[in-house]
Formats: sequence, structure tokens, C-alpha cells
Amino acid sequence: MPSKEFFVSVGNKKEFLTTWMIRAVLANDLYTDDSFVYSKAACKIKDAIANLPVSTTEDDAEEAETLANAGSAKAALVCTSLDVLSPPSPSNSNNDASDPFGLDALLPFIGKKDEKTRGKEMTNSNRMAEEEHKRFIKAQREALLLCLEIAARRYKVPWCQTVIDILAKHAFDHIDRFTLQQRQAIQKLWASIKEQQIRRKQGKSVTGKLDMNAFSGCQEKYANEKISIRHSVGGGGERRAEQWLG
Repeated sequence: MPSKEFFVSVGNKKEFLTTWMIRAVLANDLYTDDSFVYSKAACKIKDAIANLPVSTTEDDAEEAETLANAGSAKAALVCTSLDVLSPPSPSNSNNDASDPFGLDALLPFIGKKDEKTRGKEMTNSNRMAEEEHKRFIKAQREALLLCLEIAARRYKVPWCQTVIDILAKHAFDHIDRFTLQQRQAIQKLWASIKEQQIRRKQGKSVTGKLDMNAFSGCQEKYANEKISIRHSVGGGGERRAEQWLG
């Protein structure tokens, strides 16, 4: 790998670390049984979604091209890896032999040809940095969509539902920050969440059974119980427990 490419990759290591944190750490926290950890992970995912740039038609076109040419993309990736691992060309070896200590690099650049070469190198460097940033944004979008899918699978857990409602609504409100295929996935996710919310308001859980919290369960259990005071039921058991519980 050329030295310039090496330093560009090192300079972008923070971006790759951010993507890894989302895919590995936050996604793993969504499997926790700790409501505090779960809510904290959801808040970080919301912040990451809000910080994404707005998707462009160019991003949608690149996504469509990637899906259509998945096999070609893998082949190109293999070729790129082989090019990086290939030995230096004979011309480079000849240059090293003529200047074994690299003293020519210390001499000042002279002539318009050298200026053009230097300008071309700067252009290539800027283009490389731009492509690297695009790959980072793409990987971050995919990692955040993965987190949304993991969170949606836990909707059957009662204490997760409110957090998932807020997270899915936030993703839907910022849907313009995702590509076309990802927007369609988020729309389906939000439609499913809204359907689950309607079922909950109707008194049914995601399993189709009547949904009740701990208080509702106790209310149903003790509503028909007869409270006995001093070993006798007052008033012939007029179900005062139901009156007390409302």
C-alpha cells in the first residue's frame, strides 16, 4: 500500500470505529434485559440517525447499481486486494536502484510537469477521501438499519414497546437520511409498529391475547374475591374488592 493511502486510511479509522460501535456494541445492547441499557442504546441510535446526511439521488443510484451488480462488485474487490498485495513493478525497482537512499525526493520540484503531477496527486487524494467518506456513510446506514430490525424483533417484550415506538417514529421522521431500499424497509417497519399500537389500544397484545399490565391482572384476579373481616364476609359478600379496585 502506498504511504499516502496508508495515512488516509489511518486518518479515517475513527469513522470505521464509529461504525463498529454501532454494529457490535449498540446492536448487542438491544438484546439486554436491562431497561436502562436498552434505553441508552436506543438514544445513541437516535442521535446517530439524526447525524446522518440527507440521502441523494446519487446514493439511490449507487445502491441500485450495487444490488444489480453484486457479483461484479465482489470480483472487483478481489482484484483490488490482489493489486495491493502484488510486488512492485520493474520500473519502481530501477528507480530504487538509481536512488537507493531516496535523496531525489529531497530535491525541489522544478518545471511545469512536476506542478501538474503534484496537482494530479492532490486531486486523486481528495477523490480517495471522498470515496472513503461515502463508504463510511453507507456502512453506518446499514448498521443503523440492522439495529432497527433487532429492536423490532423485541416488540413482544412489554417494557421494550415504548422505547421501540419512539425509536421507530424517529427513524420514520428522518427517513430522508436513508437510501431508497432502506426507506422502504423503514416504512414497512413503522407501518407494523403502528398496527401493533392500535392492537394495544384495543386491549390486545402482539400475540393477539388481551393485553394487561400488573395492576389490570390483579384487578381481574381479586374483583370476584370476597373479603372476609373477622372470619366472616360482610354483607353476604357484596364484592367490596371490586369497588376498592375500581
